[in-house]
Amino acid sequence: MKSDPRIYGILAEFNDPQALLEVAHRARAEGYRMMDAYTPFPIHGLSDAIGFHRTRLPLIVLIGGIIGCVGGYFMQWYANVVAYPINIGGRPYNSWPAWIPITVELTVLCAGIAAVLGMLALNGLPTPYHPLFNMPRFELASRTHFFFCIKSTDPKFDPQATRAFLLTLNPTSLALVPRGRVLPSVPVDPRQPGHIEEPHT
Repeated sequence: MKSDPRIYGILAEFNDPQALLEVAHRARAEGYRMMDAYTPFPIHGLSDAIGFHRTRLPLIVLIGGIIGCVGGYFMQWYANVVAYPINIGGRPYNSWPAWIPITVELTVLCAGIAAVLGMLALNGLPTPYHPLFNMPRFELASRTHFFFCIKSTDPKFDPQATRAFLLTLNPTSLALVPRGRVLPSVPVDPRQPGHIEEPHT
């Protein structure tokens, strides 16, 4: 089903971290893949449950380190062998043992910079606006509550079917998340399942 550009997803709220972990396992078993969880503290096994098995950050750090290593060595080689060769005590121009400290330092420096920039890029930071900011209760994700969101970009996402699936997991609240900056609708009470309102354009 083609995703509705006005809908970001459906957000379910839970009070118990174990319930959230069970929801993640159930959703993955159901076939959902584009989903995310938001918690006030880390929950062991949650990243695996929602499918975060790998990250490209180690590769980015490795590439940064290699660039720093090669760049640091080349800088010294070019300065001492090509640009300004000086015979010091009969030593060879390409006296690589003397260049090891700077080469190592630039390797560490570039790897560290790559780690920070790579982390920000992979996490999509900075994020001045996110559709979940439309939900008034979402601020509790950093304090006391646990949230689970199935995104509309998931191939299996269907507003009614996904909502019905999440209702079987007994959330304390359920809400359709609009993508744009609009006033959010009141979260749907799972005890009174009704029609999910479409977000306004």
